[in-house]
This record gives sequence, structure tokens and C-alpha cells, in this order.
Amino acid sequence: MSNSERLPLAGIRVIDLTQVYQGPYCTLLMAKAGADVIKVEPPSGEPIRQRQEVSRGSAVPFAMLNQNKRDMTLNLKSEEGKDILRRLVADADVLVENYAPGVMDRLGIGYEAMQKINPRLIYGSGSGYGISGPDMNRQAMDITVQAASGMMSVTGFPDGPPVKCGPAVVDFMSGVHLYAGIMTALFHRERTGKGQLVEVAMQECVYPALASNLGMIYDTDAPPPRTGNRHGGLASCPYNVYPARDGHVAVICTNEGHFVNLCTAMGQPGMATDPRFENRAVRVANMEETDAFIAAWTSQHTRAEIREIFGRTKVPHAIVRDLIEVTNDPHMHARGALGWIDHPEFGRIVVPASPLRLHGADTLPFDAAPAFGAHTRAVLADELGYSEAEIDRLEAEGVVVKHKPAVAAE
Repeated sequence: MSNSERLPLAGIRVIDLTQVYQGPYCTLLMAKAGADVIKVEPPSGEPIRQRQEVSRGSAVPFAMLNQNKRDMTLNLKSEEGKDILRRLVADADVLVENYAPGVMDRLGIGYEAMQKINPRLIYGSGSGYGISGPDMNRQAMDITVQAASGMMSVTGFPDGPPVKCGPAVVDFMSGVHLYAGIMTALFHRERTGKGQLVEVAMQECVYPALASNLGMIYDTDAPPPRTGNRHGGLASCPYNVYPARDGHVAVICTNEGHFVNLCTAMGQPGMATDPRFENRAVRVANMEETDAFIAAWTSQHTRAEIREIFGRTKVPHAIVRDLIEVTNDPHMHARGALGWIDHPEFGRIVVPASPLRLHGADTLPFDAAPAFGAHTRAVLADELGYSEAEIDRLEAEGVVVKHKPAVAAE
């Protein structure tokens, strides 16, 4: 087999109109699986790329999420720009966009228009609240959907205000769902020959993740509280982050065997049969005392000592690591989940592989995301047959942007 034949999505062409995190992560997963992803940026560039105005590091997420793609520019507000998109769609398998609902339709390049051009097209749409319903036109970003979805209300400590999750969890959760929907639609097309519209709403991706917290509604008939680092439904203990001499460690015991192991690891095996701790129900009822018992031991040890002792005694745990530690994690680098590249704009950086591991399939190398419009001329010439003179005219008229070599990082 050639390399391309051993890439699951080899031969699938994707037109990527997405921006920021949700859509680009969805199409990154496709690109890493071998799809030919043509990223189409507006004349001003993708918003994450524009963060270079703030600092070099601010735009590194663009490099992380746009590996193994081709990049072209296109002014979709111009009639000729829309015509070029229609021509690209005619031979494409997938189009993905995450503009506000209705934007693509108003431009005349939404699902219905594209489906007439290519009935086999899978049209993926990512939005905050969906393309129907009373909230469809509400502006949506990761933090606003964290607020609206209820996620923020249960994040933080009981005596503090609502807090957003540190990472952009909603963007990436919905990006994974969008990928899954598109893959499901491609499978459906294999059976029927028909394309379809696939839509994913960020808010709807969050609700199932609130399962532990939602359970409390049926016990108390009141909004679930913020529980800090404890279990969201306050139904498991130990389940917390405990102090170490040089940081913190997360510990969870999901069954009685884990708690026996924990007590043994801490040199107090008899505590596993203490009436205050002998089963899950009493540990939850005595949560403050249980946590204090564990914290008294962990606070006397370093993270490395805790990791060695708990690892040996099979206590579910993890030391709390900072992002420098994670970026240099020997395990993730050994598995090929992370890799160093020398990026022409950002210098030496770490980028991720796809978390989707299909054994027996090839994997693509870590790649520097393309420079702004790096493949515009090639796509127009090779895929659509434009002459050099015609492309020069498109650049002069602002339909596409003339590619300029990336400025190397200092």
C-alpha cells in the first residue's frame, strides 16, 4: 500500500471556512487522517492568526490547529470570490463553516445553495446555539456558552463567584462533536450516495458533561452548588486536590479497594475500617474529615514522593503539573502525541498529533501550519484551471490576497 492508501481519509477533500478553535480543530482531525483540507481565509486573515499583533506566542494556537492543511485566501463578499468557492465545492466532499447562523445563506453560499451544486456534499455547520430555535442568533464564544450552558455556575469554590474553565473546553468539545457528525454523514453517504447538513451547537455538547452536577437537582430540587475540586455531585469521596510540600496532587477513590490502598499507602491501613471512613456513604457524609485526613499526609510529602508511593500502591492519582511540565512530558513525546517543530513564524514550538489512533493506518508528520495564502495560486491553478494572468487579476481586484513569505521568528 502507498502512504495515501493507508490514511483513512485519503481522497476526501474538505473546504475549511472555519476560524478560531471549534472548526479548525474539527478539520485538523480530518487533515491528520489524510484528508486534503483547503483552509479558506478571509482577506484580513483568520482571527487567531491576527493575534500575532499581540505577541508571537498569542498566535501559536494557529500553528497547532492548522497543520497539514493547504491555505488560500478568498473574499466571500465579492461575487467572483463566491463563484470560486462554488467551483471548489463542486468537487469537494465536505465543507465546514462556523459563521453565525444565516451568514452563509445571506451570501448565497449556504447549505441549500451548495447542495444543489453538489448533492454528495457533507455540509458541516458549527454554532453556539444551533441554526434553529429562539436563541439561534445569540452571539456565542467559548466563555459565553460556558455561562449559558450552566458549566460556569458549577465551576469554582462554594464561597466564590462562578469561574470559567481554564481551557477553551466548549470550543474543543464541540469541535470533536462536529468531526464525529461529519464522519457519520460520510458513512451514511457511502450507503446512500447522498450528502447532508450536519450541525453542532456548542451548548448542546456541554449538557451531557454536566451529568454528575445535574443529578443533584433530583435530590435537592435546587441549583447544584459550586464544589471546587470535589465531585460535581458531591457523591464521591475522596475526590479532591490535596496539598503537597511542593504543589498539589489530585486523588480519587472510585471503589473500596482504592480507599484500602490509599490508607495502606499512607501507613494507616486500619483507617479503611474506621466507622468514619469505612464506605462511600459515610465518607461522603464526613467529607471534611476525610479530606483533612488525606491532606495531613500529602502535605508532608513532595509530589515526586507521592507519585512514587501512590503509583506503587495503585492509588488513582495525578500530580498537578504546570503547562511547561506538560509540554515536555516524556510520555506524550514518546507516544508521538506531541512533537517539536521549527516553525518559520513562531520558532521552535510544540504541536499536537491527532488523539485519534487508528492502528494499521499511517500517521502524518508534525507540520508547520501554512503561511497566509501560501497555496492560493496553486489551488486556483491546479484545481480550477486559472491562468497566471487570471490569478494576477484576482489579486489586483482583491478577490484573493497576494501571498507574502512568512517573517521568520527572531
